[in-house]
Amino acid sequence: MASSERPDQRRPVLMVIEHEHHATGQDRIADQLRRRYGGDYDVVDERTGTAGLSTLESLHDRGLQVALVLCDRAPGAAADPEDAVFGQVKELYPEAKRALVVDWGAWADRETADSIHRLIALGKIDYYALRPWRSPDEYFHRTVTEFLLEWERSVSAAPREVTVIAQRWSPRAHELRSLLVRNGVQHQFTASETSEGRTALAAAGLEDISVPVVLLHDGRVLVDPTNTQLADAYGVNTTLGTETDFDLIVVGAGPAGLAAAVYASSEGLRTLVVERESIGGQAGSSSLIRNYLGFARGISGAELAQRAYQQAWVFGTTFLLMRELVDLKPENGWHVLTAADGQQARARAVVLATGVSYRRIGVPSLEAFEGAGVFYGASVSEARALSGEPVFVVGGGNSAGQAAIHLARYASEVTLLVRAASLADSMSQYLIDSLDAAGVRVRLRTEVVDGGGSGRLAWVELRDRDTGETRTEPATGLFLLIGAEPHTGWLPERIEHDQWGYLFTGPDVMESHAARRWPLERQPLMLETCVPGVFAVGDVRRRSVKRVASAVGEGSVVIQQVHQWLAAAPPAGAPAAPAGGAAAPAVAEPDQP
Repeated sequence: MASSERPDQRRPVLMVIEHEHHATGQDRIADQLRRRYGGDYDVVDERTGTAGLSTLESLHDRGLQVALVLCDRAPGAAADPEDAVFGQVKELYPEAKRALVVDWGAWADRETADSIHRLIALGKIDYYALRPWRSPDEYFHRTVTEFLLEWERSVSAAPREVTVIAQRWSPRAHELRSLLVRNGVQHQFTASETSEGRTALAAAGLEDISVPVVLLHDGRVLVDPTNTQLADAYGVNTTLGTETDFDLIVVGAGPAGLAAAVYASSEGLRTLVVERESIGGQAGSSSLIRNYLGFARGISGAELAQRAYQQAWVFGTTFLLMRELVDLKPENGWHVLTAADGQQARARAVVLATGVSYRRIGVPSLEAFEGAGVFYGASVSEARALSGEPVFVVGGGNSAGQAAIHLARYASEVTLLVRAASLADSMSQYLIDSLDAAGVRVRLRTEVVDGGGSGRLAWVELRDRDTGETRTEPATGLFLLIGAEPHTGWLPERIEHDQWGYLFTGPDVMESHAARRWPLERQPLMLETCVPGVFAVGDVRRRSVKRVASAVGEGSVVIQQVHQWLAAAPPAGAPAAPAGGAAAPAVAEPDQP
């Protein structure tokens, strides 16, 4: 071990495998890391892949955490020794960040570029890092810092803002943890049946308690809190306050709704976003989105949603979270929305971005284990708890593929069950390739028909859709990402949808039975429903492309149409135009930056 001192048992390790290089006057990477991060991390430096692997095994045997592994290519090597290094790191430390170190400009070298592409496709590295060539090299340190932030959020044992203490397979604890993860709140989980859990409960004055307990870093203790109480505790708005009139209300805080909020607020519209569950919607449960523009290393759905939430908040958007809406009605030129608890808000325009929910599997024996081995969505919070266990993922879309790859870092075996005969029509090719590289079994034309266990899921019964044959296999985790159901049941009948619940917008309004409800002589705007001034974007809209990028695009584009509506609509308090009445005046499109 080339490090000058043995790693501290309490501190994470930054591992550097840097072969001899011939740059003159240049510090080794480990030296730069020690100067910048030596106060909080131990830096271990080796000169060959063989020595690096030996050291990593020693660190693992001693129970030390490794946060980051940087390895360069051996000069003149015929093969890629980093293959073995990164493959072993993935086995020993599945959560450690891994990067291939390359020289500036090396991307122009075909052999190096092919190596980077292959290692990323195989899931052996997270990305590459450019070798620092000066001191300090802030571009290099930005890369390292981003890696460490991602690692700290996923695995670090450092104290968190929130601690959840509950029985290990408590469905309610799973719900609370999922809520925290999807809202970007750092937390740790401690099983109440462990000595650590019992000690923490005793310190809080609680003993022999069977319900979940939430401890906050400021000393507050929440016993079996509701979702709303938990949200209030970590500082989000669950009540409106005195301001109830807005230019625009956005219903749903998924990618489409958040994009609409950012653009509306940045253009001066008083904007309210109402969300019934968590920031990010269905996309918020995605462990890694690699094909979203601008994030070359990929980004988790929760992280992307939190960035968008902060962006909207900075522009002045008001958020109302954990509130289920039950009604939308017109009133003297306003659209009035009512929540289940009676709170009301009104606006001149409404954007419906309510998204979709995963379809229930409809097998009673499996529904009984929801939160205790059966999970809807990717449920990133449960992945580590399934280390070394057999896991099944049901679904053929990108979200299912992302979930399977994430789970493969921990589970002993991951099987993806797909009802269709192929993945090609429903999943991106990069994910199909990554599934194979991660060792995920893919079973086509297969469905889950039964399951059971004692207190938690232990087995599932699978059926071949072609032959009808069934077989039982051990399973401690079943993740369901099947189909989609739009959240439109709460809307009034006058806002029409197709037979599956997706909302008619634009040309679809006039080409369907919804045309009879259209009250104006002008045609509906592209994203406008059959009610003037009420728009729909994202997955909830009929014919929408079910991708995060397209949802964000629709959320931004709809604001131009909101401006057109606000400029042309009768003033609040004036009666609405009757069906077949005078057309709204033509409005010039606003200038765009």
